[in-house]
Amino acid sequence: MIGALRTPEQQTVTVFGGSGFLGRYVVGALAQRGYRILVPTRQPNLSNFLPLGKVGQITPIHANLRNEDSIAHAVARADHVVNLVGILQETGRQRFNALQAQAPAMIARHATKAVSFTQVSALGADAASESDYARSKAEGESALLRERPDAVILRPSLMFGPGDSSFNRFAALARMLPVLPLPGAETRFQPVYAGDVAEAIVRAVEGGVPGGRTYELGGPEIRTMREMMDFVFAVTERKRAIVALPNNLARAMGGVLGTLDWLTLGLIPDELVTTRDQAILLESDNVVSADAIAENRTLQGLGLTPTTIEAIVPSYILRFRKTGQFDLKRNAPSTTTGR
Repeated sequence: MIGALRTPEQQTVTVFGGSGFLGRYVVGALAQRGYRILVPTRQPNLSNFLPLGKVGQITPIHANLRNEDSIAHAVARADHVVNLVGILQETGRQRFNALQAQAPAMIARHATKAVSFTQVSALGADAASESDYARSKAEGESALLRERPDAVILRPSLMFGPGDSSFNRFAALARMLPVLPLPGAETRFQPVYAGDVAEAIVRAVEGGVPGGRTYELGGPEIRTMREMMDFVFAVTERKRAIVALPNNLARAMGGVLGTLDWLTLGLIPDELVTTRDQAILLESDNVVSADAIAENRTLQGLGLTPTTIEAIVPSYILRFRKTGQFDLKRNAPSTTTGR
């Protein structure tokens, strides 16, 4: 019973994917609680963007999920393990099968001393999906549970927050294009704040989340892709036309764009690339299920109040306005006096 016998300062958490978007929120939240944190990464020398903690509290270490010896080294001292690793697009040797289907169980096999194991998957993970991404996420969950039946699995919907690849991308597209071809325009999402997901992960590390269950994490509102784009237009004060793409056309365009991106070695701006696999994902709603709500396998069931996009998103996409976020005329105090 580590929680009862030792303080957070005496416990080590290994966070795979700790240098990524969600990882920085998780590492920061764990550091605030006092935990010692190891962040396995392929390039520790480039990890100077990790959150700050006390001296020696947060340590990047070299590890590669394709090398079992490095994984074993990364978890050898771990009292808790958190795996956040995931990719939306395959590039080079970064493949869905290796990182999402095989890695979770591989980590678990070496983390036998860890009291808890928390895996971040994705809402929409489905072993029967046409999408390689969604299928590999589901396969990773199943393989992990065979190794660690007590693992906590969290499935967040589309995540937002400073540094995200969702609302920042929407705003960049609105700045770049006068007309936006939009796959999955009517597909529903339940955007969730990355800080709320990080808090759920910390509670799992603290032992406050029952293991052996899959939790579905969504925000307080359900919005279609078109509605999220309209929100971005309103905040950035841009008028753009949206052309909803039929599924078959979106898949075809995704195939072309994905091939061009591969042939040009990634020279096409990321904002413009939607692969065929991503187009398939956009055909299915990404919202918390009725079963998860009934069984309290949600943020609310964990005692958390989800944060709205209005409370967070405008603070970091104002920079996409035509006049920028530091428009002196817009921000100047009124000097009008009544007579």
